[in-house]
Order: sequence, then structure tokens, then C-alpha cells
Amino acid sequence: MKNNLIGVAMAASVGLATFAASAEEMYRGAWYAVPGVSYLNTDSDLEADKGAGGFISIGKELSKRWDIQGRLGYHRADENTDFANIGGRYKQTTLSVDALYMLRRDQFRPFLLAGLGVARNDVDYTNPADGKKTSWLAGVGLGAQYLLNDSFGLQVDLRHQWSRAKLGFNNNTLGSNTTETVGNTLFNLGGIFRFSAPAPMPAAAVEPEPAPVASAPVAALETAPAPAPEPSPTSSPVPAPEPVACKPQVETVTVGAEKLFGFDQAQLKEEGKAALDEAAAKIKANPEIRVVIVTGHTDRIGSEDYNQKLSERRAKKVTAYLVNQGVAKSIIEVVGKGESEPVVQCTGNKVTNKLIDCLQPNRRVEIRAEGTKQVGCH
Repeated sequence: MKNNLIGVAMAASVGLATFAASAEEMYRGAWYAVPGVSYLNTDSDLEADKGAGGFISIGKELSKRWDIQGRLGYHRADENTDFANIGGRYKQTTLSVDALYMLRRDQFRPFLLAGLGVARNDVDYTNPADGKKTSWLAGVGLGAQYLLNDSFGLQVDLRHQWSRAKLGFNNNTLGSNTTETVGNTLFNLGGIFRFSAPAPMPAAAVEPEPAPVASAPVAALETAPAPAPEPSPTSSPVPAPEPVACKPQVETVTVGAEKLFGFDQAQLKEEGKAALDEAAAKIKANPEIRVVIVTGHTDRIGSEDYNQKLSERRAKKVTAYLVNQGVAKSIIEVVGKGESEPVVQCTGNKVTNKLIDCLQPNRRVEIRAEGTKQVGCH
């Protein structure tokens, strides 16, 4: 058997390195279809040239980390005439179930895979000893998905598959009629067609930014007290006014940032950064601010647990950006409210465009800066 296993081991090491990357889990529970084409590198025991084929997979997002795909494939390659000057063809039909471990749930989704199934190997080299063999199939590999939008994307993978084939030669001896384990390497490229999938849940804020309420300067509010009139000898003395107690005045600046994140991404968009730059400038310009609360909110599409974690992740992204813009990390509090504080209520549970648009105000990130002034003190 050729050194296909070495290539698979190298590919697996690349996959493990990718695993170290942070995963922005964007599980949607979607069904999808993946039709595509394959490049086949045959096992040396088959004495066949490189070939090609096609496949169709039906997939389901089972959880935040796992997908499952049912796969039907057909591949063929011409006989290597260097071995015998006779024509022939090797054909393989496979039916398998693959488990995909998703390393990320972003727009770019690398994965590791392992699968089991059955294979039909047809070694048709004109030699009467050649024949057909139906056997078990096992495979491992790695790949990636890239979603161009909510309905379409691309999938590519490299996998090594083992099965049993009936060969009419052994050690270059014709007519030995042996059954051997063969391993073929496949490079696959297909298109992803998603359907029955909830739409993405951006954490963009949709609340317009209210104008900060400016308090009147303390100096402008204070006027010189009028002198008390001199008491006449026959009148009773006028009691002095009691001192006015200091009253705290809380100043709050709320900034709503729209379109912070793109589809299935955790990276801030340029227009989102501009809104956060403005918020950071306001915070730094007011030295009386003592705490900044960054709160993430989602709508109710998806599980409660997922929405809670999503709101926390998006709030942390905004916090990290504010810190990079010079806001002191020590005064920032990060809060995730998930779907618990909706701004609007919408009817219906089936995920439609109408429901998604209705729930848009609930998907937001709020930045609240609070400080205290002492006013009215004497």
C-alpha cells in the first residue's frame, strides 16, 4: 500500500493546530445538502491511475460542535497500463455516515471528520480473476466550510478511506485472486445549500443613540444669597435658613451601536468601530465616570443557553475594543442578558423573515457610562 497514511497524518496535525483557534460557536440546527466532485488517488495495490468522481451529502447541524452527514459517492479510475498492456477500469461506490467535529462556527468553519459505511469495489481489468467486492468502509480526514450567506456556501475536505477489494493479482502475479484492504485518498469540493435554517443572530444594536443629557453647571445654578433684613427692635429675630444637603446627581450616557458584527462573525465591522470610537471618546472626556457597563442582548431565536453565551461573547468583544481605545479596563463591567430583556414582543415561533425583522430591536449591545456629581452643597 502506498504511503497515503503519511499524508493523512500530516493533514491531521494541521487540523489539531487549527483546534487551538478560538471558536465563535454559531450553531443554528440547519439541514443542508452538499453535492460536489472528487479527485481520487488510488491505492497502489489497485494498479490504477488517478481518477475522479462525484458525491452528494445530506447534513444536519446536531449541536454547537457536531454535524452529521450521510454521503453517497461514486469514483472511477483507469487501469495502470504500465502493469499490463490491457485496458480496464476500477470503480468504487460508497455509502457512509460521517461525523464532523466543528472547530469553529463562524463564516469559516474548519472540521475534523470520521466515518463508517459500505463500499462496492469493482476491479474490472479484463483479467478473469478480477471481480466485485462489497465490504465495510472506514475513513478519516479534515476539511472546512465557508458560508457566503445564510443559504449557500462551500465545503472542501481531504479524507483517506479504507475498504476491501478483490484483486486478480498479488505481488505482480496475475491470477492469484486475493482480497486485500485498500486505502484511497479523496479530495472533495462541493457547494452547501442550507434550508430550514434559522437566520443568523447578529448582536447589532438597533437602538438609536440618544443625545446625552447635559446637566446645568453648578455655578450657573447658584446665586448669591440676598442679605437678611436687619431686625427691628420690636420684631422677633428671623431664623437663619437650614443648610441644604448635598444631593447626588447621576449622569448616564447610553450609546447604541448598530451593525457591530457581520453575518456569523465576531469581528467588529468598520461602521461598528466608528460608533464605539465615539462612545470611547465620550467616556474619556468625562473624568467623573466611575463605571462603564457593557451589556449584550439577543432575541429569542435559538436556545436560552446559547443566547446567554452569545450575548456574553459579543459584550466581551465590545469591551476589548473600548480598552484598546484607551478606556480603563478597571471601570468596565461585562454583562450578558441573553434574551431576558426584549425591547419588543413578536408573535409566532416559526422562523421567518417577518419574525426576524420584528425581533431586530432585541439584538443589541448597550454601553452605559455612569458617574456622580455632588450638586447643591454649601
